[in-house]
Amino acid sequence: MPVPGGSPVKRSTLRQQIADALCDEVLAGRLPAGKQFTVKEMAEQYGVSATPVREALIDLCSQGLLDVEEHRGFRVHEFTHDDFRAMVEARSLIVEGIFRRSAAERVSGFPAQALAAVRRRAEEAERAARSGDLDILIGYDLRFWRELTGLVGNPYISDFLQRVRVQSWVFVVPYLRRMDDLAGVLWADHGRLTDAVTRADADEAERIIAEYNAHSLTLVSRLANGEDEAPRPAPDGGPGGADNPRAGAGS
Repeated sequence: MPVPGGSPVKRSTLRQQIADALCDEVLAGRLPAGKQFTVKEMAEQYGVSATPVREALIDLCSQGLLDVEEHRGFRVHEFTHDDFRAMVEARSLIVEGIFRRSAAERVSGFPAQALAAVRRRAEEAERAARSGDLDILIGYDLRFWRELTGLVGNPYISDFLQRVRVQSWVFVVPYLRRMDDLAGVLWADHGRLTDAVTRADADEAERIIAEYNAHSLTLVSRLANGEDEAPRPAPDGGPGGADNPRAGAGS
């Protein structure tokens, strides 16, 4: 005899697993912008029934990653440069608000264990960024930001920022893959930002984010214009300026 409620739990879990797998495919660029596919194709690919696949695809539509095409199935959403600039602005406003709140509260309410977890995530993301391992970085970077914003204890803020950051990566990844060597290109100041948050130094945190955004926008603009190579970081390892996107650009 089935356990009451057992089937919905299993179906929900499978739905989430498929949604996560498809999101990873989009993030990695294996499902590129504009790619069309049907529920049947995805169900056959994952070896499951159509129902959880359809549910997962609808979930990704709600996250802005897919578009429904009447009588055709689904298409991977195509973000524009204007979209990316708006994403950067939106995530900046959210993050700056979090930092200001942290400074006001002097981070006294942040558990030491949670801060330690954020720092570990920062170290992992930095290692991946410095080595130029884009696929590894994306996962660690998303976790870092989710755990960092999770410190404020507001799931709506965390979920919104996660959605915008995923969309940012989806837009940026195809441009980054044009470069043969990403070592030194990707933003690697996660630890520096964590230090600023730990000290409740909102001004420093905002400076770091401003640098980060300038690098990201500059690099994407250059790559979009066909400039597949960009200057290397300054020999002293300093942060550089907005005209030196190798100093730490990313999504």
